[in-house]
This record gives sequence, structure tokens and C-alpha cells, in this order.
Amino acid sequence: MVTPLSGPLAVYGRAAGEAMRLWSEKVAQSGSVDLTVHDAHPDPAAAVRRAESAGFDVLFGPYGRGPALAAARATSRLVWNGGGATDRLSWSRFPNVVNVLAPAASYLNGALAAIRGAEPQVRSLVVLHTGRGFPKEVARGAMAAASELGISCSDAVFTPGKAADSASGIRGGDVLAMAGAFEDELELVKILDRRRWRAVLSVAAGVDEILEALGRRREGLIGPAQWMPGNAPRPTVGPDAGWFVEAYRRRVGTIPPYPAAQALAAALIWSECVRITNALDDETLKSAAGRLSTRTLFGTFTLDPVTGLQVGHQVVAVQWQDGRRVVVWPSDRAEKKLRLRTDHRSQSA
Repeated sequence: MVTPLSGPLAVYGRAAGEAMRLWSEKVAQSGSVDLTVHDAHPDPAAAVRRAESAGFDVLFGPYGRGPALAAARATSRLVWNGGGATDRLSWSRFPNVVNVLAPAASYLNGALAAIRGAEPQVRSLVVLHTGRGFPKEVARGAMAAASELGISCSDAVFTPGKAADSASGIRGGDVLAMAGAFEDELELVKILDRRRWRAVLSVAAGVDEILEALGRRREGLIGPAQWMPGNAPRPTVGPDAGWFVEAYRRRVGTIPPYPAAQALAAALIWSECVRITNALDDETLKSAAGRLSTRTLFGTFTLDPVTGLQVGHQVVAVQWQDGRRVVVWPSDRAEKKLRLRTDHRSQSA
């Protein structure tokens, strides 16, 4: 595995590495597994080259969009992508990738569908984003989803570290969506007049530990979650969420975050492809993954046969209600109904 063990993404990369160690020790059922984890920081390509020089049967990619892209560029070997949520890793550009994650462009689709279902009179969306990388993909997907739902949309681009300046100039809109670095989103939540909006969407709102410092100010925020341990589906392949939570807690001392579940899912999908084909070569296993439709504790796995993007896994929408994250979409997994503001003060341009 190549993943960040140091640098700004280390906390997520280390969680992914711990999940992989659990899998290699306890879950793999095709014989013994010798796992080596290479630090992807500061140079994912160099880490891939180190892995190739040592030799491997399977390569699991890093947490993070940027590191995942760099790792895929650096090798012709098949990369099992359990950490980079981007539609740039499509087969037209990177035929050597198996995508386990739903891409960033789908992150806010469920939240917008939940809002439209709860209040058909919601008419407009404003997306505030950095205009590049992961936030740009989230924004692009949100605007496309809003248009399909009949919601008019506009966007405003801010410079990282100066989100407050751009936010002060926004006029109009029923719903605000924010996509940027977590620290920028936190700053925006602190300074926004939330009464202006029926709903406020934030990518950071879907990550439990990120908003802890906000306390009551996170109430009502809506966000995407790749995985919720208490709301995980029943798997057809591999262990269930209860086993994983307990095993990870015994090993690390905390509940596994979503990057850990993503990494475990990638390993379980690879294991299933090996079981089906009784092979280890990249071409055979990629073909098997392309035909596979199954479900792990992380969710459904199905690849688009043309793009190779993940279309089975569903990013759920969560909202902070009474001090905790609850799933509000999709309806068959919802723990609570979505709450929208009724006292908002929308401003027109």
C-alpha cells in the first residue's frame, strides 16, 4: 500500500494503513498476506517506485485525490483506488485503476435530493468553492444535480484562506453549498449569517471530527458521508461493520473513520476478485472487477463498464441534529427527517 503516513493527510492515511493491517492479519482468506505500507508524502510517485523495486502482487492506492492521481500516473500496474474520490481516474485517462469510491462530483447529490424532496419550493443554490481540485469537482457535480432537480444555481470562487471575503459578497439563494479546505469551511460556518439560508451544505459537515470545535454552531449543517459505521449496509462479502468497529477500536483505540472503511473495502474487493478468478495478474483481476457487483460493509460495488467509475456506492447525506450526525438521505436508510430553516432571510441581488 502507498498512502500518506506523514504530512497534512497523515491522520487519514494512517487510518487506512491500520485497516489494511487488520485485513492482512485477520480477514484475508486466500492464504498469508505480506503487507508493506509506503509513505506517499511528500512524493507519491517516488513511493510507488519504491514499492515496484521491492515487488508486489497488488498495489493499493493512497488516501487523497492528489496522491491518488500521482500514484496512478507513476505506474502501469493496476492500482486499487480506495482513497481518491475523483472522476479524473476514469479509464479513458487511467485504464490501470479500479475505483472503489463514489467520485467527488456525486458528493452533494443526495443532500440536494433530500432538500428538494422536503421542500419543493426551494428554487436556488449558490455554491462557494475554491475553483480547483477536489472542491471544484464537488461544485461541478452539485450544480449539475441542482439543474436536474429544477433548482437554479450560481457559483462564487474564493481564494483559499480568504473565504470570508467572497462570502460577504453573496446575494440571494435559498441554499448555500461550500466546498473548500476544511479550515476554510470552518471559518465560513463561523461568520455566516445562517438565517439567510433554508439550508447550508458543507463537505466538512459529513466528517465527525472536523466540526467538533464548532459545538452548537454545527447544528443544522448538511453534508456528505462516504461511510457511517452505525448505518452501514449488511455485506455480502467480508465482515460487517460491527466486527470492523470493534477490531479497529481494539487496535487503535478509536472508532474507524471513513478512510479506514474505504481502504478495507478496496482490499475486500481485490480478495473477492482473486477468489473468483484464482488469479493474481492485473489484467484478469481488472476484468473481474469490471464484471463484479457486490456489497461490502462500505456499500455496493459496481463499476461503470465504459468509464470505470464507481456507480454502485452511494454517498449518504447527513445533518447535524441535536448535537449528532444523522442520516437524512436516502430514504431507506434515513434515521431522521431533514430539517430546513423556516425563518431564513433571503436577499436578492
